[in-house]
Amino acid sequence: MSVDSPRTLSDQLFEKLQHAIVRGDLAAGMRLSEAELASRYGVSRGPLREAIHRLESRKLVVRTPHSGTKVVSLGQNELLDIYQIREVLEGLACRLAATKMSTSQIDQLYRLLESHQQQSDLQEGIAYFQQEGDLDFHYRIVTGSGNQRLIDTLCGELYHQIRMYRYQASTGGNRPVHAFNEHQHIVDALADGDGEMAELLMRRHIRTSRLRLEKTWNNSRSNPVSAVNKNNKTEERQETVL
Repeated sequence: MSVDSPRTLSDQLFEKLQHAIVRGDLAAGMRLSEAELASRYGVSRGPLREAIHRLESRKLVVRTPHSGTKVVSLGQNELLDIYQIREVLEGLACRLAATKMSTSQIDQLYRLLESHQQQSDLQEGIAYFQQEGDLDFHYRIVTGSGNQRLIDTLCGELYHQIRMYRYQASTGGNRPVHAFNEHQHIVDALADGDGEMAELLMRRHIRTSRLRLEKTWNNSRSNPVSAVNKNNKTEERQETVL
């Protein structure tokens, strides 16, 4: 990494690690070794520890006594709770955004989706990745609701964990293309000023992801051999990543 200062180095490293966690390259529950990460990214321990501390503040990693630092891993019930909260609150955000967002803001949403559509992974039906903040479709709508309590809840403490699991729930099985199309329909409803339809579409969009996760878990329970193979692949992947 070519940088001008240690602070810039820490920023770059933080972004790389956050990106890897959200995409699942650093898998949920994986133990993070400072020595291995420092070697992999060619950095000293100081900037690395600062980057990890920032990840911890975003609830993407956790430190536990005698176990070190691990990528956050939510239990099934905990994750389903988050999806249920998202379904209701993001649906409400859509309803409000339909009356609060300006024509210019909605045009920006259309342009954002046009940029997303250029992703090769999306075009191939592999994955649908969104950068954080204003480059994130869901973030734009929540902030466009004009309701500060909603913004604080969905774009605050929960936001980065939501991004992590949202991305991983939208990979494969042609889900990326369907998710993108659902985004387009939501913006069309916002453009029409139809808050009721926008809310319905957003709730259905999030519910589809939740049901997809539940189906994956149920399949794993009913097919223990498949679950074991999946665990083995995860372990192999973890060894390769670090």
